[in-house]
Amino acid sequence: MTAKFELRCVQCHAEPGVSYAPFCPACGSMTEAYFDLPRARLRESDNPYERYFDLIPVHDPDLLPGDARMTPTVHARALGGLLGLRQLYLKDETINPTGTTKYRMAAVSLPYLYESGVRHFCTSSTGNSSTAYAQLIPLIPNLAMSLFTGSDFRNRVNYTASPQITHYILHGASFAEAFNVAADFARRHGHTSERGFFNLGRREGLKLAWLEAVDQIGDPIDWYVQAVSSAMGVYGVYKAAKELLEMGVASRLPRLMCVQQASCSPMVGAWEEGAETVPGHCIVDNPQGIAKAILRGDPSRVYPYMRRIVLESDGTFLAVSEQQIREARTLVLEHEGIDICFSAATAVAAVIHQAREGRLAPDTRILVNLTGSDRQSDQVPDDVVHLHKSGGEWLSA
Repeated sequence: MTAKFELRCVQCHAEPGVSYAPFCPACGSMTEAYFDLPRARLRESDNPYERYFDLIPVHDPDLLPGDARMTPTVHARALGGLLGLRQLYLKDETINPTGTTKYRMAAVSLPYLYESGVRHFCTSSTGNSSTAYAQLIPLIPNLAMSLFTGSDFRNRVNYTASPQITHYILHGASFAEAFNVAADFARRHGHTSERGFFNLGRREGLKLAWLEAVDQIGDPIDWYVQAVSSAMGVYGVYKAAKELLEMGVASRLPRLMCVQQASCSPMVGAWEEGAETVPGHCIVDNPQGIAKAILRGDPSRVYPYMRRIVLESDGTFLAVSEQQIREARTLVLEHEGIDICFSAATAVAAVIHQAREGRLAPDTRILVNLTGSDRQSDQVPDDVVHLHKSGGEWLSA
């Protein structure tokens, strides 16, 4: 055990023996940060990176945001009243500096990568993660990033040009293809493949929304609801809930509700079939949908981990239609005054549906993560490398 945490495999509990190891070299399962919970404490601070420092896999506090503040948890009395839900709470992550919960992810993941010995990493995203990475990476001058983006997501990546960032635009590529190209580029050039969900720094950063909400609500939470792509945020939240339970801060665990848009819902399809892995016919090769931040058509590698914790929590996976998503976004703005993106509205839509179907009791305490807002595309640097596919290879124009 280090001063704070130990890196171990979630399956065989072996220690990988190297600082940055997303996967166990012994059995291939993912690794996790195990904290010294008997010694952990919550500190007196309004800065979440200070208050929950003992539960963050970063040793140097100077690498974390020093001026951060908690985002609001709103008791949605107006929207809840419309739905017959007296204990509906909305975690407003639109307040984060980049407009989404992925700011938390980057704030923890970047110093975690750096302290793990990484100096140049390769990654991809549908926009929110890469924007957060790009805006926060100047805080660690000796860290560099090669970013790969499918052309359909080009305007969702907003940042100021930096010598630490090389941005590749893959024309016609899906998110999944950009992810694979990033991993191959890292292998060929001796860089680190950041690995998305399997970079535990991401999951640890995203659990902060739960830690704050437990403080802010003060009572046990029955359901945690979030729209999912790989579901790294939900995984992080459930880990945080277990940690608070072991520390005696919380009295029970929440049930998990993972929500996808019907046009891209491979996890929901696998769940409804009772499958332990994602069947081939549930994979979406060319995912489309209004909630662009959660357009992952093939979550095959992460689904078994998510299925395990959803089953353990007595939770569920649900899909909602575009019409339901649009209605939810409108209702949140009209009744609670929060302007959210379609991905955040996807989670709200599931709660609305469940309430109207009579599946949620009036006093059920529900926390919905409003994961973000629509970001402005006014910071889209032109110093990018354009790649086009030819003969199976990605070549610069």
